[in-house]
Amino acid sequence: MSASDPASRAWPAEGLTRVPYWVYQDEDIYRREQERIYRGATWNFLGLEAELPQPGDFKTTFVGEMPVVVARDENGELRAFENRCAHRGALICIKDRGNAQRFTCVYHNWTYDLKGNLTSVAFRRGIQGKGGMPADAKPESGAPRKLRVATCCGLMFATLSEATPPLEEYLGPEIAARVRRVMKEPVRILGGYSQIFRNNWKLYLDNVKDTYHASLLHAFFATFRLNRLSQKGGVIVGGDGGSHVSFTMMRTDTGSDEYERAGMRSAAGGYRLEAPELLETVDEIGDGISLQILGVFPGFVLQQIMNSLAVRQVLPKGVGETELVWTCFGYASDDETMTERRLKQANLVGPAGYISMEDGAATAFVQRGVRGAAERAAIVEMGGRGVGSDESRVSENSVRGLWQAYRRHMGL
Repeated sequence: MSASDPASRAWPAEGLTRVPYWVYQDEDIYRREQERIYRGATWNFLGLEAELPQPGDFKTTFVGEMPVVVARDENGELRAFENRCAHRGALICIKDRGNAQRFTCVYHNWTYDLKGNLTSVAFRRGIQGKGGMPADAKPESGAPRKLRVATCCGLMFATLSEATPPLEEYLGPEIAARVRRVMKEPVRILGGYSQIFRNNWKLYLDNVKDTYHASLLHAFFATFRLNRLSQKGGVIVGGDGGSHVSFTMMRTDTGSDEYERAGMRSAAGGYRLEAPELLETVDEIGDGISLQILGVFPGFVLQQIMNSLAVRQVLPKGVGETELVWTCFGYASDDETMTERRLKQANLVGPAGYISMEDGAATAFVQRGVRGAAERAAIVEMGGRGVGSDESRVSENSVRGLWQAYRRHMGL
């Protein structure tokens, strides 16, 4: 779907309390997002430094739809560059990850170093004086674009724009502090998985920032009192609104029965776990926070759900499709008992997780539900009409923050 009338792309007069449904459906808007957001002045998450421990280690990923190689060069410095050969545009690297001294395009064997520099062109001078490139040819003129790389507590980010502010400034001091809270020591990768959502990428990011739905949609959360809106917690909105943290304190509403009185299906009683050790948790950080979800625009999520730690990378795959890449981790200092606990609790999330499989369904329901209503808009007024931190999670403050950042980058 593409809106032919420019007026149909005007943001509603109500501002941040309305989100027009065309923003999830318009092909022109999607192409503009690739240019102004992903290739613009934003920091895009690439992965964990722990994925590339040695010189020569590499992985392939994406910045928006642009394929990217991330590598640690001979000196141990992190590099990121477009995964596109200068010759005919084929992928330079077709492996997901590995260790290499150089990259050679399989199509015509043009070769690149770990920094993304073109170092060799096969048969550039021809054979026996015949063929080859003209003497004044400049094959490097079409070289893959290089990205600026920055790290924060072992998290790797990249940007194509010189206008992007320093990473910690982009995060904001309160969000950076909450990153450091979880990324408090060296980490060890435990594994990962990915899933495809049949919805626009912004619907998943909106979902992550929406604290209102968590204990209503996710029956497991409320039934076993992992996350109820009546528990102590809050929302922190940082940067220009695009960064946020939501958090819940451990077992702070044991006498509360708001859900039961309201007859919420998510609070139905009589349930017990056959394996209650799934919910055995240790307050390893020491601040009583049992759940923290941190999001950074446009596509990074850092998760602490009890002792389950993970990063999530949100990747657009078209107007109506999103890939979510999860990487679970623990600390390098973990003993076997803690590692086993983290692996068990990893079952709470992911494609079939007890508390997150519904997100993919709900966001797809929105994508389907708004298909014939491009001219209408979502109502985003829980918690008021502004953007800011809040002690209450019965709020859409961080959702409005998302759209504040989005509109600024998109010029809408």
